[in-house]
Amino acid sequence: MKYGEFDSASLMYITNRPEILFERGEGSWLFDSQGKAYLDFVQGWAVNCLGHSPAVIRDAVVKQVNTLINPSPAFYNGPMIELAGLLTAHCSLDRVFFANSGAEANEGAIKLARKWGRLHRGGAYEIITFDHSFHGRTLATMSASGKAGWDTLFAPQVPGFPKAALNDIDSVAALIGPNTVAVMLEPVQGEGGVIPATPEFLQALRKLTRENNILLIVDEVQSGMGRTGRLFAHQHAGIEPDIMTLGKGIGGGVPLSALLATEAVSCFEPGDQGGTYNGNPLMSAAGVAVMRTLIAPGFMDEVLARGEYLAARLRELVARHGLVGERGFGLLRALVLDSDRAPAIVKAALEGSPTGLLLNAPRPNLLRFMPSLTVSEAEIDQMTAMLDALLKA
Repeated sequence: MKYGEFDSASLMYITNRPEILFERGEGSWLFDSQGKAYLDFVQGWAVNCLGHSPAVIRDAVVKQVNTLINPSPAFYNGPMIELAGLLTAHCSLDRVFFANSGAEANEGAIKLARKWGRLHRGGAYEIITFDHSFHGRTLATMSASGKAGWDTLFAPQVPGFPKAALNDIDSVAALIGPNTVAVMLEPVQGEGGVIPATPEFLQALRKLTRENNILLIVDEVQSGMGRTGRLFAHQHAGIEPDIMTLGKGIGGGVPLSALLATEAVSCFEPGDQGGTYNGNPLMSAAGVAVMRTLIAPGFMDEVLARGEYLAARLRELVARHGLVGERGFGLLRALVLDSDRAPAIVKAALEGSPTGLLLNAPRPNLLRFMPSLTVSEAEIDQMTAMLDALLKA
């Protein structure tokens, strides 16, 4: 694809991109170089939590870029301190390390747990994770993930990540041994097909980990920052983890992530952890704008209401077309189809005319919905009407 005098062939091939060049975004809408509009129910895989180019993030970034972009992570800056304070004030964790991606935050969580295990559990290093889980694309986070085929893709794997079955507490208990330092899970498995951990399972897991003096790590990279109708998805179960990771929505579209831990677990020493851009004030300023929007009175109530509305509309499609069902929390939902036609529907939706629709198919028989947290009922109605026609076709 051409862009002025340049060609997309200079980009490393990592995925099949359609011949579309997006130039502008506003709220739930994207517009390509030909002027075609697309209703976006993917939002960068739950990244743009406030939609495309929201004024609150734009204004925060413009203000910050005019004052200070990067003083070096060796020094404090205002947005870094403000965002850390906002996060710890609204969860049960005490300390924050900022990074750039969810995978980097999860790498940090793995390192922190292993350091804690060396100090408090005689060198224990194994972290129990789950089948169908997704924790990132570094070697360690791929090894921690339970995605089919990843165990051989860049073999050998990083050792120390035995896999249990989600919502099966006995499968977790069977894996705990003298080398176990933690259990790590997504409260909702997004890439696995929007599979929620039940509140009862999360509560039993918290009890089991405490009884065995091991840590509980919640990967909230996709499910956090208001996505499920609570600020953090584990709060639906009323539990308190030892470590939590955030990404995607925390920056509202800019590269930002976070590793949070309790005071008792925050055992990094100088030199153990770092990063060129950790706590960068430009990115942190965007995070502050996101966080202050999410905690504003009534905002999360609206997310819950929109999530219930989306679920109701999806259930109508299930009944009308004889589909398997829908599931999820808040505005992270999935529609389970009656056949492996999800990729074909995604393609047809994208190519629709005069208006396109962006959907995601993490499984051949499943569509995932991750709209902006500010999506309107009218936009949900428009999406379901377009999807209804695609299902008929």
